[in-house]
Amino acid sequence: MKIIPAIDLMDGKVVRLVQGKPENKTIYSNNPQEIAKKWEKQGADMLHIVDLDATLELGTNLKLIEKIVKQVSIPVEVAGGLRTESLIVETLDFADRVVIGTMAFKQKESVVKLGSKLGYNNLVISADHIDGMIVVNGWAQKMSVRLSDAIQDFTNNGFSEFLVTDVSKDGMMQGPDLKNLEVICKQNVNVIASGGISGPLDIPNVKKCNAYGVILGKALYEGKITIEEAKKLA
Repeated sequence: MKIIPAIDLMDGKVVRLVQGKPENKTIYSNNPQEIAKKWEKQGADMLHIVDLDATLELGTNLKLIEKIVKQVSIPVEVAGGLRTESLIVETLDFADRVVIGTMAFKQKESVVKLGSKLGYNNLVISADHIDGMIVVNGWAQKMSVRLSDAIQDFTNNGFSEFLVTDVSKDGMMQGPDLKNLEVICKQNVNVIASGGISGPLDIPNVKKCNAYGVILGKALYEGKITIEEAKKLA
C-alpha cells in the first residue's frame, strides 16, 4: 500500500482545513518546496498536492506546484480545481497524474473522452462523499449519486484510479471510513483512501480493505504519525 502525504496549498502556504472549510485553516509552512523534499526524504511513495485556492475558485497555485514537482523525483498527483481540458493537459505536462472531481460528475462525457485521449491511468477520479453520497464543488454540493455506483460507472468507462475522501472525517483525526472503503475496494480498482487518519493504528485497518494507497494529512503534520511508521505498517 502506497504512503502518500498531502500538501494542501492556499496563498502559497502549506495548510490543512477541517472538513474542507477555509475558516478552519491551520498554516504549517510558508515553504511548500521544503515540505515536499522533507516528505520525499522520509520515504513517501508519492505526493498528493492540492490547490485549495483553485478548488474554492479563489485563485491558483499552479506555477508554484510546477516548481515543487521539479524539485522532487517521486511521483506527484495534482488535485484541486481542475475543471477544464486545457488546465488538465497543462498540469499533465509536469505532473504524473491529475485528480478530477467536480468535472468528472458534471461533465462526465468530456472526462471519459479525456481518459481515452490522455490515458486512463493518468486521470484519478476524486469521489468525495458524505455518508456514501457524492459531493462536488469544493464539497459544497451534494449529489444524488451513491459512491459505489459512481465508482462502478467510471470503471465501466475505463477508469481504474480513484481517490475516495469521506468529507465528514477530513481533518478530524477520528479514524477513516472503513465501511465504505471496504465495499469499494472490492470493485477491482485502485483506491487511495483519504480522510480521518489519526495515527499508526489506522494504517493496518486501511490495508485490510485492500486500498492501493492512503493519504496522510493532519495526523502527519501534527506529529501523530511518521511516514516511516506508516510504511512499516503498510
